[in-house]
Amino acid sequence: MTKYVLANWKSQKTMSEAEAWLEKFCQVYRPHPQVQVIVSPPALYLVTMWQQLSRYKTGNLVLAAQDLSPFPLGTYTGEIAAEMVRDLVDYVIIGHSERRRYFHETNQDVANKISEVKAAGIKPIVCVDLPYARSQIAAFREEDIDETIIGYGPVEAIGIETAQPLAKTKGAIAEIRDIAPGSPILYGGSINVDNAVDYLRIPGLAGVMVGTASLDPEEFAVICTEAAKGQTE
Repeated sequence: MTKYVLANWKSQKTMSEAEAWLEKFCQVYRPHPQVQVIVSPPALYLVTMWQQLSRYKTGNLVLAAQDLSPFPLGTYTGEIAAEMVRDLVDYVIIGHSERRRYFHETNQDVANKISEVKAAGIKPIVCVDLPYARSQIAAFREEDIDETIIGYGPVEAIGIETAQPLAKTKGAIAEIRDIAPGSPILYGGSINVDNAVDYLRIPGLAGVMVGTASLDPEEFAVICTEAAKGQTE
C-alpha cells in the first residue's frame, strides 16, 4: 500500500526560502517507490517550484495546492480556479480545519470544491474531524467518496506541539474507515520526527500530514524516510 507524506507549509516562507527548501530536500531524501511525497506551498510559489521539480526529476515528489475556489473559471475576483493549476499540482487540500474555522467554510463549500478539483483531474485531500466526520463526508457526492483521500485532523492537535494520543487516533481512524471504507486516510496534527513512526504504523492509516515539522527540509526528509522504512520491513 502506498504511504503518503504531505508537507503543508500553510502561510509560511518567502519565495527564496521555498526554493532553498526544495533544493535541500532533494539533496537529502532518497525516493521510495511506495512513498508518495506531497509538498503544499503557498499558491504564489507553485509555478516556480513546479519548474524546479521539473529540473530535479525526483521520483514520487509532487505538489499540492492548499486550497482552491469552489467556482470554475469566471468573474470571481481573487479566486484561484482548479483549471488554473491543473498542470502544476497532483493534489489539493480541501476543508482544512483552519479554513472551516477562520474562513467559515461549510460542508457544502467543501463539496463544491471537491467537484471543481475532480473536474480538473486533480486528486482531493479532504480534511475532516470527529465528531463531525459523518456529516462532513455526507456532503460529498456519492461517486466522490472512494476517489478522495481523507485527512483526519483533530482540531485540538493542530498548531501545537502535542499530537493526539495514539489510542484515540486509532479509534478515530477506525470510525472514519466505517464511514468511507474505500478512501485512504491520513493523520495530521503535530507530527514530527519523534512521533511520526508511531503514527505511520497505525493499522489502516495511509500516511501523515506534516505542518510545522515540514518547514525544515531535513526534518521532513527524516519523516519521509521513516515512511519508506515501514514499506520495506
